[in-house]
Amino acid sequence: MNNTSVEDFIKDIPKAELHMHIEGSFEPELMFEIAHRNGIKIKYPSVAALKKAYRFNNLQEFLDIYYAGAAVLIKEQDFYDLTWAYLTKVHQENLVHTEIFFDPQTHTERGISFEIVINGIRRALEDGKEKLGISYRLIMSFLRHLDEASAFKTLEEAIPYKEWIAGVGLDSSELGNPPSLFERVFAKSREEGFLVVAHAGEEGPAEYIWEALDLLKVNRIDHGNRCLEDIDLVKRLANEQLPLTLCPLSNLELKVVENLKDHPVVEMMSHNLLVTVNSDDPAYFGGYMNANYIAIAKALKLSKKQITKLVKNSFKSSWLSDDEKEEHLLKVDQYFNDN
Repeated sequence: MNNTSVEDFIKDIPKAELHMHIEGSFEPELMFEIAHRNGIKIKYPSVAALKKAYRFNNLQEFLDIYYAGAAVLIKEQDFYDLTWAYLTKVHQENLVHTEIFFDPQTHTERGISFEIVINGIRRALEDGKEKLGISYRLIMSFLRHLDEASAFKTLEEAIPYKEWIAGVGLDSSELGNPPSLFERVFAKSREEGFLVVAHAGEEGPAEYIWEALDLLKVNRIDHGNRCLEDIDLVKRLANEQLPLTLCPLSNLELKVVENLKDHPVVEMMSHNLLVTVNSDDPAYFGGYMNANYIAIAKALKLSKKQITKLVKNSFKSSWLSDDEKEEHLLKVDQYFNDN
């Protein structure tokens, strides 16, 4: 091992991201640019004023601004530009694989066709694969503040693009919208061959995580912070090595934790949980992958060994093939040994 600082170690280690909402990577500058292009007026007078509004007390306050921002996305090129901006940014951070969420209902509810949304996003992802060497999987999320009938309609719209979509997820306002409300649409999604994930246990109770496991039969849990309140749940997650996609800066910004020193990632690792670090909605929560790793490493004094374990967990928890996983894991080990 040489004397690479923890910060530099994080910046250069090859990484995967498993929990990032493409609409949540919408930087204010690009939002204004696209709004202007589409002749849409944003209610904030400037980029600075919009950035100032990015101070949230809870998930709902964030979602209100998130949906307002998404409203300027109209054309296929807008979705391309949004996705391409994310890819070029994370390419500089040595992200080599991403599994990104998109929220079709956010757009179809306001009259934008499913086709426009997915074509723009996928075209950018394909360009990112070819030009930047970033592999990807695409995850379509159902919005839990809308009813299951709306989710079924979205699933139906997705079927012609099945080859492009690896899985389905469940996001948006968690409290009062338990996973059990979506049991049938998830059963149908699995029947159609989609992998399934769900946001659970971010603001909602540990019970929501049980529901996601038992009723939705998810392949991994997005967030899952509150699993620690239920020791039987912790044991099950550890035994099954079911991945959790943690988002440190998001947790801080949305007051899931008051201070990153209180973040549960180290405690979770001590219980042998398969935890990963991700950015969630990086434009809104103060940082992409490196910022999340650096912030959590500083707050919890993580060692290079712990950071490497988290990075390896992301590749292990990804939907890449076993051979691809093995290739990435070898590179991460090599990087650790060299640094």
